[in-house]
Amino acid sequence: MTKALAGAGLIGATAAPALAQDAGASVGKGYAVIGAGIAVLGAGLGIGIIGRAAAESMARQPEIAGKIQTAAIILAVFIEGATLFAVAAGFLAA
Repeated sequence: MTKALAGAGLIGATAAPALAQDAGASVGKGYAVIGAGIAVLGAGLGIGIIGRAAAESMARQPEIAGKIQTAAIILAVFIEGATLFAVAAGFLAA
């Protein structure tokens, strides 16, 4: 048992430097991916809220459903544009 643990420790000690990062490596790309995920999550929530409010408004006033739908689509496009900008800026900064 002791020899097996010593052998496993020796293998782990020799494998650790092989798995180490380079001296100049950072975790910037990981943070960029996390930031992109948060931006997309926020956009999804925002567009969901717009859709819910638009559906409620169209149910209350069906005669202006076309105007409400147009406004909701324009707002969704603005949210998507801001999200795309945030994701691109995050990846370029990393």
